[in-house]
Amino acid sequence: MQFDYIIVGAGSAGCVLADRLSAGGRHRVLLLEAGGKDWHPFIHMPAGLAKLVNNQSINWNFSTEPEPNLNHRKLYWPRGKVLGGSSSINAMCYIRGQRADYDAWASAGNHGWSFAEVLPLFRRSEANTRGADAVHGDTGPLAVDDLIHTNPLSHAFLAAAQQAGYPRNDDFNSGDQTGFGFYQVTQRNGRRWSTAAGYLKNAQERANFSLITKAQVLRIRFDRDRAIGVDVRIGRRIEYIEAGNEVLLSGGAINSPQLLMLSGVGPADQLRKHGIGVRVDAPGVGSNLHDHLDICVLQRCTQDVTYDHPNDAFVALKYLFTRSGLGTSNVAECGGFVASRHATDERPDLQFHFVPAMLDDHGRNRLPGQGFTLHGCALRPRSRGHLELSCNDPLAKPRIYANYLSEPDDLKLLVECVKVAREIFASAALSPFAGDEFLPGADVNSTPEIEAFVRRKAETIYHPVGTCKMGQDSLAVVDHQLRVRGVSGLRVVDASIMPTLISGNTNAPTIMIAEKASDMILDA
Repeated sequence: MQFDYIIVGAGSAGCVLADRLSAGGRHRVLLLEAGGKDWHPFIHMPAGLAKLVNNQSINWNFSTEPEPNLNHRKLYWPRGKVLGGSSSINAMCYIRGQRADYDAWASAGNHGWSFAEVLPLFRRSEANTRGADAVHGDTGPLAVDDLIHTNPLSHAFLAAAQQAGYPRNDDFNSGDQTGFGFYQVTQRNGRRWSTAAGYLKNAQERANFSLITKAQVLRIRFDRDRAIGVDVRIGRRIEYIEAGNEVLLSGGAINSPQLLMLSGVGPADQLRKHGIGVRVDAPGVGSNLHDHLDICVLQRCTQDVTYDHPNDAFVALKYLFTRSGLGTSNVAECGGFVASRHATDERPDLQFHFVPAMLDDHGRNRLPGQGFTLHGCALRPRSRGHLELSCNDPLAKPRIYANYLSEPDDLKLLVECVKVAREIFASAALSPFAGDEFLPGADVNSTPEIEAFVRRKAETIYHPVGTCKMGQDSLAVVDHQLRVRGVSGLRVVDASIMPTLISGNTNAPTIMIAEKASDMILDA
């Protein structure tokens, strides 16, 4: 089989590439996905995300190695293994980040990546039901909508945040993130709108596009220094598929660097350790790993209004027949951004997600009773980790060393998250609902006690990036056009290319990255 472009990974970026590169009919495009089709009904019913935890048929179910600064716990890292990737299992919050995030990328030598230059791509991708304006689009493939259903606790929480002195913000993507409000979500008419729904369906209507699911790419093949195709396992057989123009890796921050290393592009000593021939000694592959670490404050609720123990059958039937009710909720309905007392400028450095239920260990630990939860994370963590191959078997999971809290400032900011959460929860607007604090508990008050709580309970909020960073320094894996350094015919297009985390959720920026990559590829 031969195609002009082979895309590895049908996730948030890969589906965008599939649509944009196949449009016009000039190029033969193949999209390979290790997971299956997005048939599961809980993918499409937004509140169904709570039922998808630990579902290994659509989830890579990664775990970190024991984290030295988190009591040597192994943290659970879910990533989508299905059409749409993590956009098919995430909480659908549509957040772009801050202007300064992208301007910093450009200032580091990544030409074309300033906020002014990427804003048109955000607008092009977006179909916002509020309509088009200077910062929003309304004709793109990605549906962005306001929530149909919201919980009374979410409204009380937003009132409490204002009572605590934080402003209301009805559009976190307007240019000013500061304040609290409802999140806009990637939904259309109460249905999840993943990149599979928004982009891939367009591509699937074209004769020049092909899709193969349950296709695990084993390695990239090269002719001298040029990528010419991939070896892929499809069922029980292994096939070689040729790429006439380019191979495009869109496997995400874990799978893309893993595939590069399996193909001989990575840290030479690590490759030799596993018997892999070194094609390019690229020490940055797998390094610069960073993520938003999250800490939750949980409060008991005195009224029967939470999402803790819903009647699942009633929720599903109401959603099925009326496309309304709890089934349309993304669960993390509202939240906001705060500049802490540790902020080095006026930009928010903390983000919060409010959940009208008690959420512990990603929802895997179901707690008795009813309550509500406030997630808090430091937006621009300084800690950096890396990932390594566990062996030379392409089907083996890599070793993830997130190295959370290796920089002391990250811990200070998570302590601030707990303090801000308690401040809001103590406001009068929540008093009709607020019972006792469940976590960390009323007896945890001093800074050392809160720090110990963070080390005991902090978890990822699912935003790993940076492992194939874009840039010009010695650890840069790709250049500003996302071409892998040291070879030709090969690009990485996903969240792994981010030099630094953006200040917010990573799905919308990943889609933008693929939009920009599509332009660069077609213009080459």
